[in-house]
Amino acid sequence: MSFSFFIKPNSSNFVVIIIKPLMYKHTNQLIYETSPYLLQHAHNPVNWYAWSDEVLKKAQEENKPILVSIGYSACHWCHVMEKESFEDEAIAEIMNENFINIKIDREERPDLDHIYMDAVQAMSGSGGWPLNVFLTPSGKPFYGGTYFPPKRAFNRPSWQEILNSVSNAFKEKRHEIDAQAENLTEHLNQSNAIGLEQSNEATQIFEKQNCDEIFLNIMKSADKKWGGFGKAPKFPQTLSIQFLLRYYYINDTNKKGAEALKQALLSLDKMIEGGIYDQIGGGFARYSTDEEWLAPHFEKMLYDNALLVSILSEAYQLTQHERYKEVINETMEFVQKELLHSENGFYAALDADSEGEEGKFYVWDFNEVKEILGNDSSIFFEYYDITPSGNWSEGNTIPKNNILRVKNSLKDISRQKNIPGNLLQQELKKGREKLFDYRSKRARPLLDDKIILGWNALMNTACSKAFAATGIEKYRQLAIANMEFLLAKFNVNSSSEFYHTWKNDKAKYPAFLDDYAFLIQALIHLQEITADTKWLMIAKAIAEFVIQNFVEPETGLFFYTKKAQQDVIIRKKEVYDGALPSGNSTMAYNLYLLSIFFNKKEWKEQAIDMVSSLTKAIVRYPVSFGNWAVLFQEIVTGTHEIVVTGNDLLEIHNELLQQYIPYRVLMISATSASNFPLLEEKPVTNPPSIWLCKNFECKLPVYSVKDLTYLINRAKKG
Repeated sequence: MSFSFFIKPNSSNFVVIIIKPLMYKHTNQLIYETSPYLLQHAHNPVNWYAWSDEVLKKAQEENKPILVSIGYSACHWCHVMEKESFEDEAIAEIMNENFINIKIDREERPDLDHIYMDAVQAMSGSGGWPLNVFLTPSGKPFYGGTYFPPKRAFNRPSWQEILNSVSNAFKEKRHEIDAQAENLTEHLNQSNAIGLEQSNEATQIFEKQNCDEIFLNIMKSADKKWGGFGKAPKFPQTLSIQFLLRYYYINDTNKKGAEALKQALLSLDKMIEGGIYDQIGGGFARYSTDEEWLAPHFEKMLYDNALLVSILSEAYQLTQHERYKEVINETMEFVQKELLHSENGFYAALDADSEGEEGKFYVWDFNEVKEILGNDSSIFFEYYDITPSGNWSEGNTIPKNNILRVKNSLKDISRQKNIPGNLLQQELKKGREKLFDYRSKRARPLLDDKIILGWNALMNTACSKAFAATGIEKYRQLAIANMEFLLAKFNVNSSSEFYHTWKNDKAKYPAFLDDYAFLIQALIHLQEITADTKWLMIAKAIAEFVIQNFVEPETGLFFYTKKAQQDVIIRKKEVYDGALPSGNSTMAYNLYLLSIFFNKKEWKEQAIDMVSSLTKAIVRYPVSFGNWAVLFQEIVTGTHEIVVTGNDLLEIHNELLQQYIPYRVLMISATSASNFPLLEEKPVTNPPSIWLCKNFECKLPVYSVKDLTYLINRAKKG
């Protein structure tokens, strides 16, 4: 028995707390977990287990196939399959009798998710969540798929048919099942064997013409009307946008550079105007189901908002478009209000669903808005595309609800209505505030309150970049507080080793490559905005741990799991940049930058070898290798080493951070620190000296940011 409570005011102004027992017919082993996704299934009639050595041993002892079902708390179709099948008594009976059933939160165990997703994609040609894969008792996959309906539909067999077919095959054709599992595991091993394409002509690889080809290949998939890349569904693709911004920076005088900037800003503008952006409460949903960015799947993930804040910060530095600064602030406000733990960690996600319906928290009925806004509604309706017939509904029914989006520019409405722009903005803001207050009383989407190291590190970088771009001090303080939280709560025995997740004051699961790579990246950015070199020293120590425990010596690439981990059938090497940059591309970038801070030539060589090994793929398929492409372009362009030494550094430091100088490292110091090569033999002066160097060769110092940017622009022109 569990308990729920609700608070009821009474006439005496006292609060009465009413406790109601919640009666559950079933409780399984997931009740002992902390993951919100696993806890959602703790009262299914299915005998679910969490992944563990003991459960794998149980499968071997009972000689039963294993069903591994993988999802995450913000996954809409995961909820659908649970309601349709995993809560069904008859289906649960089949599962319990014939399988050892394991539920996995993909965000807690991305290593297992990667392996079994690859297996299902190899078998079926597609993947997604929920991911349902059948394993032999030894943990090797032999069959799987994604969502299965309770009855035949969508050209898919029913879940019950799948269960019976797999069970019968396992009993009657065991030799074939085992052979298929061995063959599939061998295929996964072979596809994981990424080797280095060694070249004696590395200097020919890193040429500007390859950057031009990367640009052209990105533009082949560019949507020049609605922004973004490819057809629906559309993901933000922040890494491709970052490449285009930086390509423009080094090609700002030619036609291709202008085209790159136009596509990058179009993509950001259309996302900001679309329904993928929460026009009322700030923050971005994960992706859009249509090409116009109107209808998202409504889950809000920490990592998407981190990556979008980061790229918007670069766009604002470059363009000074005020709307980018507004969206940075609105998104940061959303993150702090809804995803921030009291100890300064960031929660993982908000669900897409509330009250069993996708998007219900975020969408609006025309009459509802009219009643809330009253006489202020007509311009609000026009600006945010709110109509009596609506523009969206869940499923394939006739639209009845409205997702707020911007279809007409502020300037156009201001001109048409003859209302000054500033007054129009005030009216729209007043309307948004009224809707926000009204929406706050609705049943809220579920919060996934686990805290993930890698995603927090991405948000930490976003805080640093938001501070750099806007100069808003609270973002710098948040970055520091969050980093102190991560180093205190996720660390293993005061070493350079870390855990992956934290909740209820308990950290668990060994950290993965992504966690370490994103953490090192965040520490590098944190040093730049604080001028505190202790963050660099921590980054260096963690990088050494990663090299010792994750590297594949033959290739210089990194495995996703550390060498001591035993509960995976293969150690994968992830190289594709998808919704997140890959751990390998991020580590390559980290090693490249740290090699400059510490003059470690072997780290720079390793980074260049990693990029060289994937050059063909990076150039031909840059949308799938976006972070690699950004690093490739930096290697071609070269990295500015900017050092500021002297007294009274705060003003010049903040001014320098606000400049768009993408390919650079930055050190600010009031002392001449001999343990950092960039600071050696640079005198402390008043006013401060600004040194522009490349490969540790420095020009004569200048004494203003304006003079520094002049030197950089002159160097760009050759």
